Amino acid sequence: MKLDVQKRIAGDISKCSPKRVKFDTENLSEIKEAITKKDIGNLISQGIIKILPARSPSRARARKIHIQKTKGKQKGHGSRKGKQTTRGSNKETWMAKIRIQRELLKKLRDKSMIDRKTYRMLYLRAKGGFFRNLRHLKLYIEENKLIIKK
Repeated sequence: MKLDVQKRIAGDISKCSPKRVKFDTENLSEIKEAITKKDIGNLISQGIIKILPARSPSRARARKIHIQKTKGKQKGHGSRKGKQTTRGSNKETWMAKIRIQRELLKKLRDKSMIDRKTYRMLYLRAKGGFFRNLRHLKLYIEENKLIIKK
């Protein structure tokens, strides 16, 4: 029993591909008799001819990648677009670095571990970008024995 024409007409009525049209197997004889658009429209409204929902690309892989990225993975050279400064601005990185260094210096000064003169010297060096990071600052203080021991 060929029902290609009915399938095509049902697709035209519902503005979809004939691939999405499914027939109720128990009422095939009734579907075969339907030859006009009005007949097929009635069968669609009765539920004898069903239109399947449209298929779309699966998001399973996209979700998996998103989960990985939230964990901090998949951030290698192959995944990057743009300069390093685009991904995190120079100003933001500088602000984060200098704030940590200044916080340590203030702590040491308030605990009287370094005097005001040493504090000022270290502060200005930090401002000038002398220290790469907090560890470098601590190393410099230890090597030059700038901490006052009580």
